[in-house]
Parts: sequence; C-alpha cells; structure tokens
Amino acid sequence: MIVYKAMYRFVEDGVHAEVLDFPGVMTCGANLNAARALLGGALVDMAETNIGDGEPLPLPDPEATNSDADIEEPIYLLLSAASRVAIVPQPVET
Repeated sequence: MIVYKAMYRFVEDGVHAEVLDFPGVMTCGANLNAARALLGGALVDMAETNIGDGEPLPLPDPEATNSDADIEEPIYLLLSAASRVAIVPQPVET
C-alpha cells in the first residue's frame, strides 16, 4: 500500500480533488463523497498508466500541501499483481 496526500477544495459547482504528490491525478465531483470516489479511480488509472508505460510511481511526499485546500487527507493506493497465461489447445492427431 502506498499512501499519498489528497486535497479537496470546495468550488462553486462542486469539489475539486487532487493528489498532491502524484502529478496529473485530479478530478472534480458534485460533492465531497463523489470527489473522493472519482479521485480514487483517477489515482488507480494513473498508476496503471505509469506501470504500463514502464515508468515508476512517484514517491509519496508527506510534506506536500496546498494552501488553497479546504481538506487534506491520506489517499491509499493498493496494488496487486497477476499473471495471465493463455492455454492454446493443440490439435489432436488422428
């Protein structure tokens, strides 16, 4: 599990959400719960993109902060690995 820092800012049309120590992970939701859910999905998508492209994940920065944030809290990235093996049927000789 990797712990990053999320920030939320209440704006006129909803809640702006951003992971402060993972560049490019941001979204906006109608309310705080929606923004949290959308930000979690955006974090997973960006982490999968980095891994798929062979790029490292950014290191968490516990000192990351944004003075415009209304709320700052941890956001947790849980990663799992799997392998897939395709079994191709071999033709049967008769």
